[in-house]
Amino acid sequence: MRQDDHLQRRIEQKLDTRRQQQLLRSVSAFHHQDGKLFDTDNQPYLNFSGNDYLGLAHDASLITAWQEGLDTFGAGSTASPLVTGFSSAHQTLERALCDWLGFERALLFNSGFSANQAVIFSLLEKHDTLLQDKLNHASLMEAGMLCDAKMQRFPHNNVHKLESMLHATAQTSARFVVTEGVFSMDGDLSPLADIRSVCDQHDAWLMVDDAHGIGVLGEQGQGSAHAANIQPDILIVTFGKAFGMMGAAVMCSEHVHDYLTQFARHYVYSTAMPPAQAHALSHTLSMIRTQSWRREKLSALSAVFHEELQGCDEVIETITPIKPVVLGSVEKMQVIASKLKANGFLTGAIRPPTVPVNTARLRITLSVNQSETQVKDLAVLLRRCIEEGK
Repeated sequence: MRQDDHLQRRIEQKLDTRRQQQLLRSVSAFHHQDGKLFDTDNQPYLNFSGNDYLGLAHDASLITAWQEGLDTFGAGSTASPLVTGFSSAHQTLERALCDWLGFERALLFNSGFSANQAVIFSLLEKHDTLLQDKLNHASLMEAGMLCDAKMQRFPHNNVHKLESMLHATAQTSARFVVTEGVFSMDGDLSPLADIRSVCDQHDAWLMVDDAHGIGVLGEQGQGSAHAANIQPDILIVTFGKAFGMMGAAVMCSEHVHDYLTQFARHYVYSTAMPPAQAHALSHTLSMIRTQSWRREKLSALSAVFHEELQGCDEVIETITPIKPVVLGSVEKMQVIASKLKANGFLTGAIRPPTVPVNTARLRITLSVNQSETQVKDLAVLLRRCIEEGK
């Protein structure tokens, strides 16, 4: 190391601080087989920490569809959408999404992160106001901090405060409200019908990031907005959760589609998703629309989970597959997560800064891949761990 390497010292100091606070993150390698996760020592775990809510990621027919896509379209798109990267497979997927969700147009992206940022960076200008729920995803918050508009944050799901903020910014050139449909760390729903009504009264646009609601909520899995009987101006559909794959789509009007095609740098200057992937996503969409038994099973698993944990104040009851268990301290959360892991249950151990200080939690997620017996066994053990920690 150079004698006066400020950057190196800064890196070491920040890492040391994270270690001392028990907040240091790390990556572990797993492989999936027969509905279980195996670590590098070939130790099996039941996965209660992922986002494959509908159990599609390892579905045999989806794997076959992707292989068919590879045989038909090759491995990669070879270019950005505006050059030669847009294929008939992409077009078919976009049209199917529009038919399913009732929007005029769709724009495909390689991740929900890039889709969120593309919209906010492209649409908003210096004298606009961006209003975001305080618990919105990091991709939305980062876009708000970096875009030209003035960002304000309203208390979580507080429609009254949002309305007062819209009233106070009446002279702003444009107001743009952003919320998640299902919040990823709490599993609760946004009051979308009330937010849509307030936005309409104040001539504000509404964008909904439905990463964790799409596929899970709604009669055919159309998500949070459909369940609330509203249509936002822009809807973000993410393929990395219930779809069991990766990528995202921006659902919008014809004019917004044409505008983003011109000015969304994440779209214009990124290689398009592989057409084989788009082909497989069309197959996944068909499964989500027609296989309602997957959503019915999630509801049954949710009922089992909450029935076994009645009376545990740490467990937040939700109607979604996301089941937060708020334990407060990082140390307490880690102890319980370790006990569950030692018994073969892998759960999401979430700590600040992902969630607020003193709200460290287990983020337990349900999946069609799990059985009612497995969910019950986890819940019984979790209750015991919580009671032992008091």
